[in-house]
Amino acid sequence: MSYPQAKKSDHVDVYHGRSVADPYRWLEDPRAPEARTWITAENKLTFGFLEKIPERAAIGKRLTELWNYERYSPVTKHGKRYFVFRNDGLQNQSVLYKLDALDAKPEILLDPNLLSKDGTVAVSGTEISDDGTLLAYSLSKAGSDWQEWHVRDIATGKDLPDHIRRSKFSGASFSHDNKGFFYSRYPEPKAELEDTNFFHQLYYHELGTDQAKDVLVLDDKDHKDRGFAGGVSEDGKYLVITVWQGTDRRTRLYYKEMKPGAPVIKLLDGFDAAYGFVGNEGSTFYVQTDLDAQRGKLIAVDLKKPERAAWKTIIPESATNKLEGVSHLGGGFVAQWLSDAHSVVTFHDLAGKKVRDVALPGIGSASGFGGKSTDTETFYVYASFNTPPSVYRLDLKTGASTLYKKPAVKFDPAAFETRQVVYASKDGTKIPMFLVHKKGFVPTGDTPTFLYGYGGFNVSLTPEFSPQILAWVERGYVYAQPSLRGGGEFGEAWHQAGMFEKKQNVFDDFAAAARYLVDQKITRKERLGIGGGSNGGLLVGASITQHPELFGAAVAQVGVMDMLRYHKFTIGHAWTSEYGSSDEAKYFPVLLAYSPLHNIKAAAYPPTLVMTADHDDRVVPAHSFKFTATLQAAQTGPNPVLIRIETDAGHGAGKPTMKRIEEAADEWSFLLHILAGATAASGSK
Repeated sequence: MSYPQAKKSDHVDVYHGRSVADPYRWLEDPRAPEARTWITAENKLTFGFLEKIPERAAIGKRLTELWNYERYSPVTKHGKRYFVFRNDGLQNQSVLYKLDALDAKPEILLDPNLLSKDGTVAVSGTEISDDGTLLAYSLSKAGSDWQEWHVRDIATGKDLPDHIRRSKFSGASFSHDNKGFFYSRYPEPKAELEDTNFFHQLYYHELGTDQAKDVLVLDDKDHKDRGFAGGVSEDGKYLVITVWQGTDRRTRLYYKEMKPGAPVIKLLDGFDAAYGFVGNEGSTFYVQTDLDAQRGKLIAVDLKKPERAAWKTIIPESATNKLEGVSHLGGGFVAQWLSDAHSVVTFHDLAGKKVRDVALPGIGSASGFGGKSTDTETFYVYASFNTPPSVYRLDLKTGASTLYKKPAVKFDPAAFETRQVVYASKDGTKIPMFLVHKKGFVPTGDTPTFLYGYGGFNVSLTPEFSPQILAWVERGYVYAQPSLRGGGEFGEAWHQAGMFEKKQNVFDDFAAAARYLVDQKITRKERLGIGGGSNGGLLVGASITQHPELFGAAVAQVGVMDMLRYHKFTIGHAWTSEYGSSDEAKYFPVLLAYSPLHNIKAAAYPPTLVMTADHDDRVVPAHSFKFTATLQAAQTGPNPVLIRIETDAGHGAGKPTMKRIEEAADEWSFLLHILAGATAASGSK
């Protein structure tokens, strides 16, 4: 391939006495004329390549058919009304509806599709007042993490004049008198999409007033990387504040009484574990924590006796399952667990005694379970690799689940199966992996296979329904999803085994998964494609630079590729609690050893498609730009190295449905062309 010219500068940084070249530093400014020229030329090359793939149109058509199904969020109830998000299938954004009763005709409350012609304005957050009369909603544009809050009168459907700007990583929570709400924001940045985000602040906004008059509730001028989330307790008596620091699982828990002049009380300030407020009964706070319980537990802390010796364990740590979440419902607790990376749900009384297991439709993922402690019903969504998301109503008195909404998708779920296998990583650690394929699949060593991973930030990859995955496996291909270390599938010890200086374990787990798929004759390396996004994009970048010989093709989406400078942009500094920072002498050599950008050398790399977006202010596109330019210059073989740069899109949240379909079609077209056709790596069929 003839790649666009990308000049090499002589820029060098010195880290702890060692010089490191950064010849494509100029690509960190995507608005500079030279960078714009390069971006335009790269997109022209990439789309020129993709447009020549014969099956691209057919793949896009089939993905559109599969995506065209009704999708519902879990139902919630506030006051006397029910609320639910619904997408008719191909709407770019889901629409929020209100219902006077479960069987009543839904009425549109908020339709974000009316706010932009191309669907790039998305609802990024919603909060409904306790009595169900007010809606606070935030909008994000072109995929950015920045939010702007508005307030709507639910009865009339009209917006109030309130308009909140510069909010980010924030929800909203109304005071029970409906006079205002709490939210979080950052100071005004100079460069919206690149500047680092420091000094998060928690504010109270009184309805009907200008944002300039908002009351500062809490900030921390001595710790610029701390963030704050405030929520009003169900009884309306307390503002409960979670204090976070980067992506560190450890948090602090503060509170203040909802009285004028009441101070903020630092209830749990040791920063020694994760603490999540679940609910309260008077002065007793129920808190989910992993303190001395790496798989999680529920404790009770009495504000009158807050010392640790007085804490009570309500739901103890499980010997096998990870506690994912707890809801204070029906006079007790609904506990959501992960067992071998799939959902298990139990109901407990206030003392923590298990009353019953909640029967789920199968091995899959369940989410939702919202509501109040006095509610006798709640709603959840269940999905699996071959089961589209279905909404169930759970009767908290009897434990019976009733199907509320089940979408119709144009495929036969009985034609597919999911199985879980276990393989050994480099150090002998046993790693579970889901395999999805057609029933009756017989390994021949020649089946195109897509290996997808993440492995970081305590994130759990569980069975989920995806039209994109379905479009792959219905062709007779295999989808593989391992539970890599660094994730949250098996508790905090599993997470920590893939952090900091142990990050290499994640890449070893992924490489071992690839070797297992070949050894078991599920596929061969020429037909094995890999993919991942964000931290998973880092995984793909590290995998092809460490083992270019293992894979037939690679797709890296919005990846963290420059591990020496990632913390210099937007919210990247938050990830130092996961990766470490090159500013610290002890982490610099660790990061340099696997940083995808810095480990590219002249070699024959597999066909690679890098995907990013011009409005990604989570993982700025400079990561992908510099990685692509470097990889193109180092490629010694004939395999293509391409970059697809989406416009008016961000890291992924709120992305319009049609953009999702277009991206999926291009990803599958690229992989299908390489893996199922005449592979560039071997010339074999």
